[in-house]
Amino acid sequence: MPPLVALAVAAAIGFAATGAAAQTSPGVKTGPGPDTLAKIKAARQINVAFSGDSLPFSFVDDKSQPAGFSIDLCKRVIAQIGRATGVPDLKTNWIVGTVAERIAMVASGKADLDCANTTASLSRMADVDFSALIFIDGGGFLVRTDSSAKRFADLAGKNIGVIAGTTTEQRLSEALKARLVNAKVTRVRDGNEGIAMLESGSLDAFASDKIKLVGLATQAKDPNALTLLGDNFSLEPYAFAVPHNDSAFRLQVNRALTQVYTGPELESIFHQWLGKLGRPSGLLAALYVLNAIPE
Repeated sequence: MPPLVALAVAAAIGFAATGAAAQTSPGVKTGPGPDTLAKIKAARQINVAFSGDSLPFSFVDDKSQPAGFSIDLCKRVIAQIGRATGVPDLKTNWIVGTVAERIAMVASGKADLDCANTTASLSRMADVDFSALIFIDGGGFLVRTDSSAKRFADLAGKNIGVIAGTTTEQRLSEALKARLVNAKVTRVRDGNEGIAMLESGSLDAFASDKIKLVGLATQAKDPNALTLLGDNFSLEPYAFAVPHNDSAFRLQVNRALTQVYTGPELESIFHQWLGKLGRPSGLLAALYVLNAIPE
């Protein structure tokens, strides 16, 4: 049992959890819906949408290649799909997009899979399905270090940036109303635009998932000039978006994730991309146990 799973068993669940060794036999296609496995097998390639600026989950590295925690998990998923389709040398076409664009790509069939930091939500399930969860984060705020804002309530009268089309946009609006904080909300295209506006003073705060904010801050002109507020205003469960109503394809995605969650690789992948942030919380560690689906 890998250390992350052992931690969850001891600290969060309190009973032993086991998953049968994952098999590599392909899923059986049932019911209406797309046959993504057949499409991939015929083309001998898979189209994967990802985020170009969501370090440490999904981003374009200095070699112009996709990288990050989600990308490493995704590569295991792609390998499993290759085994399931009998195409071990499956070509991967990586397509950068915003979250709204990635959901639209999967819904339309332009992308077969979305591997990033996409929050699974009921509204999005009208257009796509989701894999087992891969991470859980919370919404927070990045401000300039010299800002007078030290907590959520201090953002009253301020200009808060948020990426358009994200669950953060909706939940920020709900949180502002619930906490009676009257602030201006400015919608931006992506994280890089939000950080640039925050650095220039066009925004007083930038709202997004906390770990994404940490990743963006490390790439800022002066990381020490930016500070993450301690308040959370939402819970963000991440998963891979997959085509709607294609259970056979989703089965292979979840089979690959289970192989990682019950094997030795999860610890090293987590340490590489998220180790600097410390050990996972009991809630996060439990997520991997609860999403390791027995065969």
